Amino acid sequence: MVPVAAERCRQIITRQHIRISGIVQGVGFRPFIYRLAHEFDLIGWVRNTPGGVEIEVQGSTEGVADFAHLIPSAAPPLAVIDSISSHEIEAIRESNFSILPSAGGEPDIQIAPDSALCADCLRELFDPADRRYHYPFITCTNCGPRYSIITDTPYDRPKTTMAGFPLCPACLREYCDPADRRFHAQPLACPTCGPQLQLLDPAGLACAPPSEVIGSSIERLKAGGILAVKGIGGYHLAVDACNHDAVLRLRQRKKRDEKPFAVMVPDLAAARTLTRLNPVEERLLASVESPVVIVRRSSDGPVSELVAPNNSWLGLMLPYTPIHHLLLRQGGFTALVMTSANRSDEPIAFEDNDALQRLAGIADYFLVHDRPIHIRCDDSVIRVFQDRPLFYRRSRGYVPRAIRLPFEVPPLLAVGAEMKSSICLAQGNQAFLSQHIGDLHNDATCDSFRHSISHLGNLLNIAPKTIACDLHPDYLSSIYAAESGLPRNSIQHHHAHLAACMAENGLEGEVLGLVFDGTGYGTDGTIWGGEFLVGGYDGFRRAGHFKPIRMPGGDAAVREPWRMALAYLYRAYGHAARTLDHPVVRHLSAAEHDIFATMLERGINAPLTSSCGRLFDAVAALLNIRHSVSYDGQAAIELEALAETADTDKSLPFNLTAVPGSPWELDFSPLFPALLSALQAGTAPATLALRFHATVAEAAIDVCVRITRDSGQHRIVLSGGVFQNRLLSEMIYTGLTKQGLDVYTHRLTPPNDGCIALGQAAVTGWQTRRNN
Repeated sequence: MVPVAAERCRQIITRQHIRISGIVQGVGFRPFIYRLAHEFDLIGWVRNTPGGVEIEVQGSTEGVADFAHLIPSAAPPLAVIDSISSHEIEAIRESNFSILPSAGGEPDIQIAPDSALCADCLRELFDPADRRYHYPFITCTNCGPRYSIITDTPYDRPKTTMAGFPLCPACLREYCDPADRRFHAQPLACPTCGPQLQLLDPAGLACAPPSEVIGSSIERLKAGGILAVKGIGGYHLAVDACNHDAVLRLRQRKKRDEKPFAVMVPDLAAARTLTRLNPVEERLLASVESPVVIVRRSSDGPVSELVAPNNSWLGLMLPYTPIHHLLLRQGGFTALVMTSANRSDEPIAFEDNDALQRLAGIADYFLVHDRPIHIRCDDSVIRVFQDRPLFYRRSRGYVPRAIRLPFEVPPLLAVGAEMKSSICLAQGNQAFLSQHIGDLHNDATCDSFRHSISHLGNLLNIAPKTIACDLHPDYLSSIYAAESGLPRNSIQHHHAHLAACMAENGLEGEVLGLVFDGTGYGTDGTIWGGEFLVGGYDGFRRAGHFKPIRMPGGDAAVREPWRMALAYLYRAYGHAARTLDHPVVRHLSAAEHDIFATMLERGINAPLTSSCGRLFDAVAALLNIRHSVSYDGQAAIELEALAETADTDKSLPFNLTAVPGSPWELDFSPLFPALLSALQAGTAPATLALRFHATVAEAAIDVCVRITRDSGQHRIVLSGGVFQNRLLSEMIYTGLTKQGLDVYTHRLTPPNDGCIALGQAAVTGWQTRRNN
């Protein structure tokens, strides 16, 4: 028997007005609401507004309550709900539930990121009875390109790169039917009316008939060819990952000596045979964002060692476009290398003519299509830390999702740093980071930087009143800010790191920030990078740092770690360092040692640095792991990989000093004689690599405990590129939590310089608000 109260709820009629903000446009949200209302036999309407979606719904009290309860949990896969507000209004006479035209007003739109192919479309792709069987551009409201094809707002087909593909009658019926999964899916297409594939040779001439493009591409990959594949946000260079010669040829042509390549496998089952996955990594791989996930590789997998030389980890991803699925499934490949299509230090190619020109001499063939990409968007890269994702690169699949700030800011633009560039537009309590742009070292990347600023600003309709940049005056991003004509706020690099981690964790007030990285321009004109900062958005004080040491040769020391090792040996041994029997010493002749010593003593082309990254370089060289590098962070990555093979964590000596009124100074010079003695005594380099990690962790924890004791500050944030090192991060995180401290890490942005723009925006927004 139905309880009386429940029966009464079914009889009472109520009407609710509901407002929803977030990524709720262009993701199938209105048809979802339409179907949900019909499921509960409700009447009313739904429409897009400049701020999101507006709903009026009427029916039984129980039905309206169940409807509202299901919205957050049953929303479309690509929707991200920021807020839901509702209130009861007067019931009216109405006969059905409808989708109304959009309302006007000031826009506050969030654009959906590009998304992996959904399960429904994947099933149709391989269903011979479906009219989109094997069609490489199958999509619906729950998947496919979004951010990379939008040319302007509001988000509608004429303002995407699909504008040149008029819908055929069959697709138009789907597009106009609220009950259909493809209702208002702007990238909607089919073989009759949509984009088409071509296989081109390096001269740009078609080399396969349309019906044989995928099959012919597969044949060329199996023969060891290098295939440039146009995807959602740009081109990949693809080879059979199990073909050693093909991978070697790709490295030679791309001029990428040792930096790991990303690998794509057909599905999770294949991924499990190549790597040792945990549940969090599996969820990330199979998510709609479909990032590259850095996972531990199996020791006996068939993937060529040249894919990730001297590395026990593999950057793995699953197919996220129909083209990927067709290549992998029909080709029967175990894995394909899918690396960004560019030469070293250049941005990913995304325009067809540019790709043919820039990739000439690298790719043997080009798998292209005629759907233009409006904005390049490289793959996102993630590693799991503490059972949660940690970004190395935040890009496709996540951009331009907003990051909620813990306070409101006026319209502003933050242009980030020089390395790992991304930009941030912020307004109200939302910060929108761009896709990963790259290192601002050449004209092509700088053009991409400017294009990203213009594109994101137009989409979000944010007109910045202030611009934020790095304190370093010679960064190209800082020069852009200086030339912008906007009021400028220059933020110290490591202060921005601290503020970024605070902002994404919703923190206010002051914290203690451990900011360990390679390079950042300090307020004293030296290069910082091993910093203990106490502060917040308003400012900071340097409570501790690594003892500065000379960088002989300046930037050359970044490329040649032996220079830093020798600098530390000179500090420890003085001129006697030249008599030591070690490869880093033998890099120089007797005359060159005289010059080297003079550089260190007089500071000639040898700036001071407190960099943690350069300390890792020095130890990697001393342990004969890496004397020169071919990519950023290589020495530290290989040092960590070696340390992970050892099983002891005894520490090495270090000195910690403080002059009253001055910061704590952490000196790692004593560990170099200890390392050298242990090496000469026959201790395995792997053991010493682990001891070094344990020493840095122990020293950092020691400094933190002393600073928190003096300051009373128990909230710790960890930021900087060094915290991409899983081993060191685990040691420091665990040690600090055991001390009863509250430790916060990056979760929404990378700890490297990819977070700098967010930190600049948070600091500038806070300070502007305070000043006003």
